[in-house]
Amino acid sequence: MDVRGVCLMFCLLLLAHCRAQQQTSSKRRNGKKDSANSAAIEELKRRIDDIVQELNLVKENQALQTVCLRGTKIPGKCFLADPVKKTFHAASDDCIAKGGSLATPLTGDENDQLHSYVRQSIGPEAHIWLGINDLVTEGQWLDQSGSNVRFKNWETEITLQPDGGRSHNCAILSIPANGKWFDESCRAEKASVCEFNIV
Repeated sequence: MDVRGVCLMFCLLLLAHCRAQQQTSSKRRNGKKDSANSAAIEELKRRIDDIVQELNLVKENQALQTVCLRGTKIPGKCFLADPVKKTFHAASDDCIAKGGSLATPLTGDENDQLHSYVRQSIGPEAHIWLGINDLVTEGQWLDQSGSNVRFKNWETEITLQPDGGRSHNCAILSIPANGKWFDESCRAEKASVCEFNIV
């Protein structure tokens, strides 16, 4: 091989080597760009998720305000009466579908306000489901979150409530009995009040 051939061969090898380095360097740069692009895309996804969550919260608050305008507000929650008589489970499911739960007074004052609201909105002879039951363990009354009921307003002077044993596992608030509670069969049909927590 002559000098020209060796030089030509050397130049071709040098060109091939340079081209290979450029491709490797380009891949590294593209890898960094890809990594930067992936991070930017993930950040955008996170921001979109945050915006969607905020929008859902705003919608939920607007829905609650609409519900509360039709019902009545007390500190920390509002009540919305449903005079249609249903079983305990059907009434509970309806409240959950609306974003609330069956009314469960936590204090004597809340019980009095619920009693007053039901008397005005449903009537003086109404009985409504409360969001408590002893379905899991007889005599252990739990709210719908599964927590023990701390405030109780059982009627104890005449009928010594709860007195229904295993056949009466749900509770009602009685308007004629001035807001006292009675145990009742969960299959009975009663009116209900949904409660919604508000800020």
